[in-house]
Amino acid sequence: MRGVPPTVLRVLVCGALFVLPSCGWGAPSAEQGERLPAAPLGVTAAAGSATSIHVMWNLAAEDPPVTHYAVYRGNTVVDEVPGSEHMVDVTRLEPSTAYVFTVRARNAAGALGPASKRVRATTPAAVAADRTPPTRPGGPHGKAVGSRAVQLSWTRSTDKGGVASYDVYQGTSKIHSVGGAQTATVVTGLRPGTAYAFTVRARDAADNTSPASDTVRLTTAPGSDDGRGTAPSAFRATTHRADGAYYIDLAWIAPEVDGVISEYQIHLDGHAATSLVWGGNPPHGTATHSFYVGREAGVAHRVRLRAKLPDGTWGGFSAERSVTTGS
Repeated sequence: MRGVPPTVLRVLVCGALFVLPSCGWGAPSAEQGERLPAAPLGVTAAAGSATSIHVMWNLAAEDPPVTHYAVYRGNTVVDEVPGSEHMVDVTRLEPSTAYVFTVRARNAAGALGPASKRVRATTPAAVAADRTPPTRPGGPHGKAVGSRAVQLSWTRSTDKGGVASYDVYQGTSKIHSVGGAQTATVVTGLRPGTAYAFTVRARDAADNTSPASDTVRLTTAPGSDDGRGTAPSAFRATTHRADGAYYIDLAWIAPEVDGVISEYQIHLDGHAATSLVWGGNPPHGTATHSFYVGREAGVAHRVRLRAKLPDGTWGGFSAERSVTTGS
């Protein structure tokens, strides 16, 4: 890959990192005809009870837009939801059983795109004759993160068989579930300048649901903002030289969001330069990436990046860093 400019498609198969140009990526050619939707990214699955599993994925920012998502258990379609939704509870499952799920996007013509990566989840064992719900989650609180997201947290519920999951409600609608060991989440994809009321309920393996927590009332910031709270943090940029060429080395920590971050966009000197798509599981903690910038020493560059959020929108930009080749 020596001397490959950032405008050329690069695929690192073994590392499961796909680096694509931001200009024209994904656009169909005349010979291709109508473009199929891409495989959904960021798919996760977690048991909600002994008989249900919560499947979630990132919304696609496609043009034309995705009209539906089909959720598969093995080779069987178990649910199909509108293109504006990115989660579903798969119910009527067997306790103590491992399941495999994939998600496919459907366009307005009814054509299905390729399947997402396969994700696995195992339902917990059923608790015989358990009709006692968990205690209500306590101490819920939260804060708005800019105009399109909120952070929520609560204290643990108790249950004789253990809490299997926590369900987050917006008004009377369940909008998300997290595992029983988790007591915080970030809800994205909200509307600017809007008041919301959130509650949390605990669920055990027997599908008993606790009373709702106290209500957390939050209002998102008005208008569009700079994505505060959705930007990558601890962003660093350095340079190195290899085989007569210079590369910029990046490191950052993904923003905390309601789902999985699978795609980033790098801006170089004020312009979109490269898109990164993690083909496998994104790294935990600090992520790193290097890209070619030329063979001349003493060239100054400005670089920053942003993440594509699970709701299909772009998050805020990281801090901008300045580097000079050969320094």
